[in-house]
Amino acid sequence: MLYKSFSLHISKTIKPYNKTIQVDSDKSISIRSFLIGAISHNISEIKNVLESDDVFSCINCLRKLGVKIKKLKSKYYLVYGKGLGSLYAKKNTVLDCGNSGTTARLLVGLLSTNPNIQVKIKGDHSLNKRIMDKLIDLMSEFGATFLPKNKTNFPLTLISSEIPIGIEYKAGESAQLKSAAILAGINANGITNVIEEKQSRNHTENMLLQSSNVLKIKKNNRGENHIKVFGKNYLNPLKINVCGDPSSAAFFTALTLLTPQAHLKIKHVGLNPRRIGFYNLLRKCGAKIKFKNVKIINHEKIGDIEVKNSKLKPITASSDYYVSATDEYPILFVIAALIKGTSVFSGIEGLANKESNRIEEMRKILNQIGIKCKTTKNEMKIFGKAKIKKNNSKIKIPNLGDHRICMSSVILSLVTGIKAEIQNFETIRTSSPSFLHIIKSLGGKFEIKKIS
Repeated sequence: MLYKSFSLHISKTIKPYNKTIQVDSDKSISIRSFLIGAISHNISEIKNVLESDDVFSCINCLRKLGVKIKKLKSKYYLVYGKGLGSLYAKKNTVLDCGNSGTTARLLVGLLSTNPNIQVKIKGDHSLNKRIMDKLIDLMSEFGATFLPKNKTNFPLTLISSEIPIGIEYKAGESAQLKSAAILAGINANGITNVIEEKQSRNHTENMLLQSSNVLKIKKNNRGENHIKVFGKNYLNPLKINVCGDPSSAAFFTALTLLTPQAHLKIKHVGLNPRRIGFYNLLRKCGAKIKFKNVKIINHEKIGDIEVKNSKLKPITASSDYYVSATDEYPILFVIAALIKGTSVFSGIEGLANKESNRIEEMRKILNQIGIKCKTTKNEMKIFGKAKIKKNNSKIKIPNLGDHRICMSSVILSLVTGIKAEIQNFETIRTSSPSFLHIIKSLGGKFEIKKIS
């Protein structure tokens, strides 16, 4: 039984295994399916939905905005879309996005150009701490207003634009900001031009390409993607079978790479080229990782991942990898700590504004097991060791509200055999509710302790 709040205790090294698993469904695609389904016409059908806290936060917000969402059975939902501009709530309705930055940013994008909206957007303690100045500035260009003025974090009151006009936006490394601009542009008058200076996740574009005349993408003369969003057009209903999340698969990939004689097959995983920086980077370092049975469904690449225990070289991750491996950096830091030599990660300043400051918190964790790290605002050097002495080391993780750090710490403990005590482990339900079940199926041992 999993309690509402619990800590996780680990004290034993995992033994070799040869298994086939299926990981939790993709969170990014699940959330986008509901948001886009809500503003499409007719009934959208979404199968294999990730039933996690973040996705439930998204569903609850949409229901408060008048969207009918029906669960037919486990992981299978219908969204009764009413078309563009159809979202509605009473003045000052509170929309709680929980821990989900994706829900918050994309929902703000949708609502900023939806007529007659005045709502209060909030999140949990972790989300409310995150700086949203770029989102506020972007939606203000569409004519949305945020109160109190000059406040840059949630809770915020959002008042939608009365006459939204398409804008031109240069998108950086944040797929969430790019998606917010696209979703705002869908209901704005005229054309919104989004120029991708850095190629980030494109799940939003892939879904919208299923409707003709909504989106056109071409490369400009500088080799950048130029996304034209045509406002006020008809959106076809979606029919989506959500694939496995490559970010969730990364933790089991890491466990297999670092466990002697381990072999793992992970089925039906999303292999979108903009999501596999983690795998490409590790393959350059000698990781035995293969993609098999690859198909393209609804503009998304999907396949199986085969992984074998590997002898790895130190990792050098330039800033080019950051966009396609953002969520995987905490587990990459764990892998680097267990490779002899110096690994260097550059262009990582964005990690400071995640669920926690992932640069600082991972440095503290690695220091606990005797791994030296040098960090700056934009870079982390990890001086790894092939063998970690247990001594009296213990991995202790306070309540950070950060699912990726919790999961990374589990892998670190299982591989090294160093005892771990991870507080408020229930936070993994935001993205990977099956994580512990899969760890157990691979032979990992742990103890759950209720937090009173």
